[in-house]
This record gives sequence, C-alpha cells and structure tokens, in this order.
Amino acid sequence: MRVAGEPGSSRGRRSSVRAAALAVMVLATACGPTSPSGLDRFYAQRLSWTPCDSYECASLVVPIDYGRPDGATARLAVLRQPATQPSRRIGSLVINPGGPGFSGTDAAADTAENVGDSEVARRFDIVGFDPRGVGESTPAIRCLTPAERDAERQADARSDNSPAGVERQEAHARDFAAKCAQRSGVDLLANAGTRDVVRDMDILRAALGDEKLTYAGFSYGTRLGYSYAESFPARVRALVLDGALDPDENPLDRWVAQGAGFQQAFDAFARWCTGQPRCPLGTATTDTFRALVLPLIHHPVPLADGRRLSYGDAITGTVKALYNPGDWPNLRQGLTELTEGRARSLMTLADRYEGRDPDGGYDEKKDAFTAIGCVDDVPVTDPAVQRDADRRYRAAAPFRDDGNGPDPARDPCAFWPAPPSSEPHRPHAPGLPPVLVVAVTGDPATPHQAGVKLAAALDARLLTVRGTQHTVALDGIPCVDDIVGRYLVDLTLPAPDTTCATPGH
Repeated sequence: MRVAGEPGSSRGRRSSVRAAALAVMVLATACGPTSPSGLDRFYAQRLSWTPCDSYECASLVVPIDYGRPDGATARLAVLRQPATQPSRRIGSLVINPGGPGFSGTDAAADTAENVGDSEVARRFDIVGFDPRGVGESTPAIRCLTPAERDAERQADARSDNSPAGVERQEAHARDFAAKCAQRSGVDLLANAGTRDVVRDMDILRAALGDEKLTYAGFSYGTRLGYSYAESFPARVRALVLDGALDPDENPLDRWVAQGAGFQQAFDAFARWCTGQPRCPLGTATTDTFRALVLPLIHHPVPLADGRRLSYGDAITGTVKALYNPGDWPNLRQGLTELTEGRARSLMTLADRYEGRDPDGGYDEKKDAFTAIGCVDDVPVTDPAVQRDADRRYRAAAPFRDDGNGPDPARDPCAFWPAPPSSEPHRPHAPGLPPVLVVAVTGDPATPHQAGVKLAAALDARLLTVRGTQHTVALDGIPCVDDIVGRYLVDLTLPAPDTTCATPGH
C-alpha cells in the first residue's frame, strides 16, 4: 500500500561522499539553549570535520532511545559545504530530502552544486545529515538481502483477493516485518520515526553552533520541518517546506491522493508523448498503457543479465519517470522497447527507484522507508478498510489497475514489532517565525492542495509553482530560487499569491 514520496526525486543522487571517514569530538560546553535533562553530553558536542571529496564530513552521536539517554547510541553522518564568504556567514542551512529514508548528505552535495555561487552559497554552510538508520548513519535499518529483494521484484505483482492469495500476501508482510526486527533490532525500529529525528535535528543544530535552525525540507522532509517547529518553535530561524505532506491527513487518504497525483502526471506524460514521434500510447493512452504492461503478469520479458521485467517492475519504472519530466523520454523509450519485446530501459528506471546498483547490491532506502512509515502512522489492521482504500486508489490511478479488483491484504505495518510513535495531526507551534511553503501544481507525490493546507496550518506564506514534478526549490529555476534565496538570507517572504513556473509552463 505504501508508495514512497521520493525514491524518484532528483535529490539524494550522489554516492561519492559515502566513503568519507567520519569522526566526532565531544567538548565540555553545551551550545545554544539549555539542553533537555539527561542530554547534556549530546548537546555539548562539536563536530570534527574531515575532508571528503570536495566537501567536509563528520558524525554526530545521539541516543537511540531518548527515554534512556545513557543507553545505546547512534552515529549520524553529516556533510557540509562551508559558506564561500565566511565573513558574511549567517549560519547553517540544513537540508533533508525526505523519503523517508533518503540520504541528507547526498542531498546537501546536490544542493551545493545547484546553488553554485549564489547568495545562499556565500552566506550559509550547506549541511545535510543521514537520519538515524539511513545512509551512512549507524546502526542501519536493514530488512532484506539483495537476493531477497531481487526475488521479491520477480514475484507475481498481481493483487490476489482470494482467501489463499490474501494469506500469501500477508505471510510475506509478516516475514518482512520479522526480518526487519531480526536484522535491524527492535530498539532501532521503535525509535526511527519523526518523533526522534526532530530531537536529533536539535542536537545537530547545537553541534553546528547555531542558536536557531535554518532548514529546507522536501516531501517527507516537510514533516520533519513542521514537527521540529512544533517541538522547538523558539529555535527556528527559517523553514522552507517544499512538496508538503498534509499534516492531518491519514495515511490511506494520503495514499489515494498520491494515486490521483500520479495519474495526473501520467496524463501529462501521455499528452507529451503523443506529440512525439514513435509514441507507443496511441490515443486511448491509459488503456493502451495497460494493454502493454498487463501481459507481463504472465509473460515477463527476459533481460541479458538473467533477470526478467515483471509487471511490478514495469509499474515501478513508470512511476519513477513520472516524478520529473526529465525522465519522460526514458519512459517513452522503455514503452517503445516493450512493444518490441525488450525491457532494458524500463528495468533501468525500476532499478533506480529500487536503489539497485549495477553489481546487484541495494541501498537501504526502501527498507528505511517502510520502517519509518510504520512508526510514523497508525497501522491499518482492518482488511475491510484496506480493501476500500485499494478500491479508491484504483479509481484514482487507473493506469496502475491490474484488473483484479480491490485487495484487502494488509501491509507489513499491520504486523510491525514496534508501536507507532506519532500520528497525523494539525501542528501547533505558537511563536513560530514566518515560514515559506512551496507547492507545485502538478506534483505527483505530494499534491498541491497538501501545500495549501500546510501553509494554512502554520500561517505560512505559500509559493505556488506551475509544473509537473516533485519538489522544485534550490533546483536551478530562477524564479523559485530567487524567492527562496531572499527568504533564507533576509527572511523576506514573497507577496501573497505569488506564482512561478517550471520550464515549459
């Protein structure tokens, strides 16, 4: 049921900084506001930076369980690009790309490249961190081995709502949850959610030497941003929240709304495709697409490496391409190849989404996405409720309908070994300074209306961007980046009802 907010995002692409040596040095004096009881040694940290590629890397120590600060700890990977004009430095700009489960260190490196020699780069250290369990942070969330992940992708992806089919699906969900507990540890899983990451963010703020936090969060990273604001409103300097999650929307309604967003993006892709030479979709685009991919259920297409393109991988590759129009030519190529019995381009897109490297290894993003989501939201335990949500999803996203009818099978969160540590609610952050929310009209993963609702909840200023892509700030679009830059540097908000547009809109 869960669909990632970001595995297709343009953020978090880099991997070259991952081999950097990480170190931390603890000093005797805390920085910033008084630290919470029992956490003095964590708030007293200063980061010891070492070179890594063209950046600087360090690590931050945090308690795995904030209820037991003298217990086990985690080390969070941190990366920064120092301000290019240190004499005019304002502080740190902390980046999180969301997911949940994406690497903030990779995202910071991407952002540093995107902003170039801008005023943001001159005035801020650009900083990213890998949240607990994610990326190069340790311990890591791990659930499936690469061989198990490959096998999962090759399995029949149809929904089977017969009693035997539901039993098989739920047995797989139970097995996944059990493997996560065995390989990651229940303590880490129980404390991997937003509740704990925002407390890590406040320790990071102190370790960076910043009295207040300046933060840019994308997709799920907006949840981290508004949750931090709710926990520490007096410690916020500025928040840019791009690709918002609706803060009080339950996960099933969010899933259905996301389905509608991806259908909107698919329709936009189809309109573009039918105007290009050799588009394989014809005029009845959704029906033609389904006619192309549904045969893969029984007849997956073999590849040169011995794998086969399954129906599930074809859908995954398509969804990956719908995050950003830059991938639309790759999707058109993949669908054209499929008409010819070939599958290389669609599998490449699917592998990128799944985090599979050319050697057959997988990163941790998908495991972390599930694990964090399972403690961030109340699980769905009623099969009837799940069936109704699946029915609504199929109606909202017909391009993804496999034709087998609504499925009542519950996902791994229904069998998770740890209880939820938070749930959706309207944030309450009295005294919060002005906040900037950015929302793209055709965002497939986080619909524009979610940004409207988050801006209202935080009494924030909304910047609407016309386009069809997932997140847009600090990504090289001058209209957007000028507004975001002025806000970050001078705390100047745009005029009400300001809009920008992505290229082509």
